Amino acid sequence: MGYFGGRVVAVTGAGAGIGFELARAGARLALSDLDRSAVAETVDLCGAVSGSVFAAAVDVSDREAVWGHAAAVWDRFGRVDAVFNNAGILFAGDVLDSEFADFERVMSVDFWGVVYGTKAFLPYVMRSDRGHVVNTSSAFGLMAAPGYSAYNAAKFAVRGFTESLRQEMQVGGHPVKVTCVVPGGVRTSIARRAGHAVGVDGDEVARSFEERIARTDPDEAARVILRGVERGKARVLVGPDARVVDVVTRMLGPAYQRLLPAAKRLQK
Repeated sequence: MGYFGGRVVAVTGAGAGIGFELARAGARLALSDLDRSAVAETVDLCGAVSGSVFAAAVDVSDREAVWGHAAAVWDRFGRVDAVFNNAGILFAGDVLDSEFADFERVMSVDFWGVVYGTKAFLPYVMRSDRGHVVNTSSAFGLMAAPGYSAYNAAKFAVRGFTESLRQEMQVGGHPVKVTCVVPGGVRTSIARRAGHAVGVDGDEVARSFEERIARTDPDEAARVILRGVERGKARVLVGPDARVVDVVTRMLGPAYQRLLPAAKRLQK
């Protein structure tokens, strides 16, 4: 058995690709998503590989629901070795055009969902001899982009939260590793389900994402993530675009902020 063999792993946001790869690796899974059908699809995908899958419909922005789910996972398996806080939503819209409620919704899922998932599962994960917390940020958590301020804010916050947590686990001598996942464009349904400000063409946002940005297959993304987690990496860059963003921001620093506005002006 490999690193994940026999381990109990909780995954939020259904995580079809991650769930399937974990099942293949012999993990016992606790899968959750706000959408019951998404959970069912992932369970069906993993069912042929793993007979030990616990599924639940959970809203990660609901603190009490997340707390209850974590306790239910513990009651079901008697242990939790890792949690993948993977749930997230996308929102497109300039600051001027976006409502306060838009920012609040994105932060409640993309940031607070990660905080709730981490806080709820961490006491159980700390009891494992090889615990791991895996939080999903984004390439938009390394480089900001115009028109995505709410999403940028949430993903930058996830990165800061996760990097701080990793240091705290090290300082405290806890047997818990922490990984921040930084995906670029992965071919999932996130763009088709994205919210958008008034005046933004949601269909165009989805089309642009799927045709120009989403270059990485979900299954390949899952394999990259699990390899990084197995190696205990602090940060896992997923996709060539994420690696390019990482290099550009390291080389240019704040000067990168001139690149995207200039590109947008050229497109007009």
